[in-house]
Amino acid sequence: MKKFESPDLYNIDSLLNDDEKMIRDTIRSWVDEAVIPIIEDHYHKGQFPANLISQMGELGVLGANLPQEYGCAGVNNVAYGLMMQELERGDSAVRSFASVQGALVMYPIHEYGSEEQKKFWLPKLASGESVGCFGLTEPDYGSNPAGMKTRAVKDGNFFILNGTKMWITNGSIADLTVVWARMNDEYYGFLVEKDTPGFRAPEMKNKHSLRASVTSELIFEDCRIPAKNLLPKTGSLKHPLRCLTQARYGICWGAMGAAMACYDEVLDYSKTRIQFEKPIASFQLVQQKLANMITEITKMQLICLQLGRLKDSGNMKPAQVSLAKRNNVHFALEIARNSRDILGANGITSEYQSMRHMCNLETVKTYEGTHDIHTLILGQEITGISAFF
Repeated sequence: MKKFESPDLYNIDSLLNDDEKMIRDTIRSWVDEAVIPIIEDHYHKGQFPANLISQMGELGVLGANLPQEYGCAGVNNVAYGLMMQELERGDSAVRSFASVQGALVMYPIHEYGSEEQKKFWLPKLASGESVGCFGLTEPDYGSNPAGMKTRAVKDGNFFILNGTKMWITNGSIADLTVVWARMNDEYYGFLVEKDTPGFRAPEMKNKHSLRASVTSELIFEDCRIPAKNLLPKTGSLKHPLRCLTQARYGICWGAMGAAMACYDEVLDYSKTRIQFEKPIASFQLVQQKLANMITEITKMQLICLQLGRLKDSGNMKPAQVSLAKRNNVHFALEIARNSRDILGANGITSEYQSMRHMCNLETVKTYEGTHDIHTLILGQEITGISAFF
């Protein structure tokens, strides 16, 4: 297999420190050796490669940017982003697993949990010993989480949960669910463990996209959980939304990894595919597509790097994440589509990865805030006027 090298027309590697490059290259090698050889088979079977979970734990990618004192790698946010880039270069399902585990389960426990909750759960989640999921989206409330119907009622030393969540990554394999529910017109996070009576998580099948990812429904029917399972620092909708900002940050980098995979594949293909007695890379229309691809990838790289530096300095704004998520996923999808086009009929076979990335990116464009929702977030940021209400 040809060794992958990042497209780097602007010498962006020179802007990374040695640790960041070492971390990226370590995950890159692992993706080449452990993910890419098996992922097509898992995609077609509609199965998540569960054997990768413990390996991701050993590599430190789960909650990588959280503190070492809880068993996490404690890397900076640029290094974390580079990890997500490489994981999604393998497949969106692998990056989605890591994003949910780290940004949507471990992050809220770290930010909003008790010290007891942090010490118990974070090391287990960081190692991959336990798997988590994040329950916010509901069948009738995706882009408008404020309307959620899931309710919590205090009953002595317990809370009783009732409601349904939808499109939940990792739900059916999770040992722990961070679920959000309304109580007294406020929004609280709760930790619900697997096999709790009144809780079930049936898997959603027959997907055309993210087929190697576990997607589930979460159903709570008089689900009774101990009061100690409340995340004590929650109580506002801003708390789950901050979790989404963390996940969206990883997606910005991940989508770029998928785009890089498609570009690398089709650049090599166009140099070796002979038509009219010469490689198709010699034709103007193919060169135009390749030029557009490297232009957009370079823009993604610069956006992500600056976003990571802002995050590390504590100056990142949610609207900046929206810009990056909106831009990078949109153009990654365009790159995947054009890659499939250059590959011709070959592009629909599993010998090539571009169509798998293309299908996956259709989901990535929708989840963690649709393209249009991020458009409105940006619109509010630049005008000061909300178009949501």
